[in-house]
Amino acid sequence: MISREERTPLSEWWWTVDRPLLAAIIALMVGGIIFSLAASPPVATRIGLDPFHFFNRHLLFLLPSFIVLIGVSFLSPRQIRRSALIVFALSIALIVATLLIGPEVKGARRWITLIGINIQASESAKPAFVVIAAWLFAESARRPEMPATSMALVLLMLLVTLLVMEPDFGQTMLILMVWGALFFIAGMRMIWVLGLAGAAGAGLFGAYLLVPHVAGRIRRFMNPASGDTFQVDTAMEAFFNGGWFGLGPGEGIAKRSLPDSHTDFVFAVAAEEFGIILCLALLALFAFVVIRSLARAYSTEDMFTRFAASGLAILFGVQAAINMSVNLQLIPAKGMTLPFISYGGSSMISLAYSVGMMLALTRQRPRTEMESIGDANAVRSYA
Repeated sequence: MISREERTPLSEWWWTVDRPLLAAIIALMVGGIIFSLAASPPVATRIGLDPFHFFNRHLLFLLPSFIVLIGVSFLSPRQIRRSALIVFALSIALIVATLLIGPEVKGARRWITLIGINIQASESAKPAFVVIAAWLFAESARRPEMPATSMALVLLMLLVTLLVMEPDFGQTMLILMVWGALFFIAGMRMIWVLGLAGAAGAGLFGAYLLVPHVAGRIRRFMNPASGDTFQVDTAMEAFFNGGWFGLGPGEGIAKRSLPDSHTDFVFAVAAEEFGIILCLALLALFAFVVIRSLARAYSTEDMFTRFAASGLAILFGVQAAINMSVNLQLIPAKGMTLPFISYGGSSMISLAYSVGMMLALTRQRPRTEMESIGDANAVRSYA
């Protein structure tokens, strides 16, 4: 047991970190192990690999992810901002390199291999971008003469342009939604919010007209008879098969034919083997993480901390919502992992970095520490 009397970095972290939030995140990680064991063996066997290939790799990625999560949660708000700048710059460079030399898979360039490791740089760009945008919006509120909002818009256009060039419209829509939510939270005028929403809608319509891949997915969603809907139909079948309490661990049928049962459609496998009751519990766990983080974010007076923690919570929640909605055929199919549940090394480590920053920003800090950045800026602006 760690005593409150100790004055070590570990003891200070333990008594200031949001332990219920940390417990919920660890529960999701443990759930990811169980669901990976349930969903991944049929996929590995189907493509000629060892049945536990993806499960073993899931465990392999989980260890560094947990280390990243805990390590980042020790950082101060200033250190978080600096790390986000570095991660974002590296991610942009890797995305550009991916576009230039990355292999083309199914008409897209999203992965690059470095020292034998496949990296999807857009995953790490997301949380770093959210933190930088939050800092710029906070600076705009503190110092209106600074063109921080314009800088945030330029960074958004840069990232969105690179993602569209891959192309990765799922990540693009996620980034736009989170940036729009941050823009709204920062108190920007409603006319700007509506204008940006209109621009996003126009961009989506343009993608529908110009990009066959996007048009095909939307048409299949609106009219299933217009194309191949095997994966989403099989996912829905899994929900019907599982019922309220599931068929039992290892008894799933749909996972034997679902190509992406261990990634995009792991939620359907969970429903078939463990039942809708467990899926509702998983949904409640994601909701708890988001709501708890937002509540802690709004209890602080520091604008950067409030905006960044809120943005990261929204990023986490919207990504989970998109994945589950695709599984339930509520929105067109898009490749989006379920946080800490789906298989994916880049996704898991980036999520650990994101959630680690969220834990760090929601720690209980003395008022003077949380407001030191804002006070220093205020002194400089009045000098």
